[in-house]
Order: sequence, then C-alpha cells, then structure tokens
Amino acid sequence: MTALFTIILPVFLIVGFGYLVAWRGWFSASGVDGLMNFAQNFAVPTLLFVSMARLDLGTEFRAQLLIPFYAGAFAAFAAGWAGARFLFRRPPVDCVAIGFVCLFSNTLLLGVPITERAYGSDALAGNWAIIALHSPMLYTFGITVMEFTRARGSGLSVGRVALRALTGVLRTSLVIGIIAGLSVNVLTQAGLVVPQGFWDAADMIARAALPAALFGLGGVLYRYRPEGDMATIALCCAASLILHPAITFGTAWALDLDRDGMRSAVLTASMAPGVNAYLFANVYGAAKRVAASSVLVATALSTLTIWMWLALLP
Repeated sequence: MTALFTIILPVFLIVGFGYLVAWRGWFSASGVDGLMNFAQNFAVPTLLFVSMARLDLGTEFRAQLLIPFYAGAFAAFAAGWAGARFLFRRPPVDCVAIGFVCLFSNTLLLGVPITERAYGSDALAGNWAIIALHSPMLYTFGITVMEFTRARGSGLSVGRVALRALTGVLRTSLVIGIIAGLSVNVLTQAGLVVPQGFWDAADMIARAALPAALFGLGGVLYRYRPEGDMATIALCCAASLILHPAITFGTAWALDLDRDGMRSAVLTASMAPGVNAYLFANVYGAAKRVAASSVLVATALSTLTIWMWLALLP
C-alpha cells in the first residue's frame, strides 16, 4: 500500500490535476495544445537528447534487457491485431491501429517518473536504453505494417512503402532528440568537448519536460471519453497492462536479467498506452475511438496494475 501512495499516486495526481483543470474549463483546449506542443516537440526531445548523450552505451544496450521488453511488446501487438481481426472482425487498417495501441507503452511520461520514484535516478539507465529504441523501432514497425496494409492491391512497390515509413519516423521530434543525443555521445567519446553552459541550459529545459508533459497529458485525456467498443478496449488494456509485462517478466527471469534491469524492463512494460498510440490511429483515421478510450481507461487502471508489478519485483 505504501508504494501506491508514495510512488504511483504523486505521478497520477499531476495527470489528474491536468484533467481537472481542463474539465472545469480553467485551462483552455488551446492552452493544453500549446503546453503539449512545448512538451512533446521541445522539452521531451531535449530530455531524451541529454539522457542519450550521457548514457553508457557500452553497458546498457544488452540483449538480456532489450529482448524481454520487446518480446512482450510485439506479443501484445500480435494479441491486439489477432483479437481485432478474428474476434471483433475489424477492417485490416483498424486491426493495425489496435495492435499499435497494445504495442506502444507510455515508456517516457509515466515509465521514467515512476521508476525514478520507486528506485531513484540511478535506476534509470535501463529505462533510457529501452527508450532509445522504443520510438524509432516501434514507429518504424507500426508505420511499415500500416503502409503495407493500406497499399495492398494498390501497386505500390515495397521500396516506396518502406521509404515512406522511414521518412515518417525520421521526422518525429522524439526520434530526432534520440539520434542527436546518441551522436553527441559518440562524438564526446571521440574527444569533443561541449561547453558546460550548453549542458546547463539543456538540463533546465529537460527538468521541465516531465511535469509539463504529465500535466498536459491530463488535459489531453479529458478529451478521450470512453464511447462504445468496450470489449475491444478491454482487450487493449489487458494486452498493455498484463500481457506485455508478464512476458517481459518471464523472459527476463529466463535470461537471468539482473535486478536493476528487471525493474526497468518490467515497470516500463507495465505502463499504459501513450497518447502517441491515439495520434497514430488519428493520422490513419483507423480505430480512433478505440485508441482514445484505451489510452484513458488503461491510464486509470494502471494505477492498480503498476502497484501489482511493483510488489512482484525484487
């Protein structure tokens, strides 16, 4: 019970405060959009840049950590896609969008602050290694599968579809922040000296990222009220909150992952779908209601499921 009140609740109180002020009209929809534009396109990419630039590339990018997390993520996608296709008879593009909801955990806005509150900032190295691959890999996968699904029978070549997917991924601000940070990391290892004033400025912006993004997330979630499709939403919640972390936990145990890596992998896997899952569905006009409602419902339910996974971790 202590973990619920000291680790999980403070993070969700910030999200809830953002929800409250949006609901009461104390913070306009345009204000929420402006805040999220700052957070997602500037502050959070800066946070990723700083974190990637300082990450120990030689020790954190290890198969024992990454395989469990991504095995669970792709299993969750398969479960969501198959359930949408064979249980609920959704159109093919809807199946991909629903699978993407199950695939794309909120690794950054929820995973980082909860792991930090639970185990301290020194425990975040594994989180950053997972996050470094998260957006580039999963966006590439999701966009590629969706583009091939949409292109079926259109005559578009495989190369053109793949190029469209790659271009879409490389234009996202989060991926730009990750790539820039990793580039600086390599250059500093080769002898590049970056002035301390630059890092001080970057750290100031980075410190604003999570509080602003969590508050804005609450305002955004106010728009996503559950409407119909409850069985499909339940499938998305189960795949995201139970299946993904369960497979991650079992695979990490089988691979004898160390304690810190286990904590980072399982906690990150246990997060609800991120708002980007809805944005993906919105871009393609597929399963938007399911995606929006799943983000909201799973975020609320995750206050309890994260507590459960915290109790199971060493």
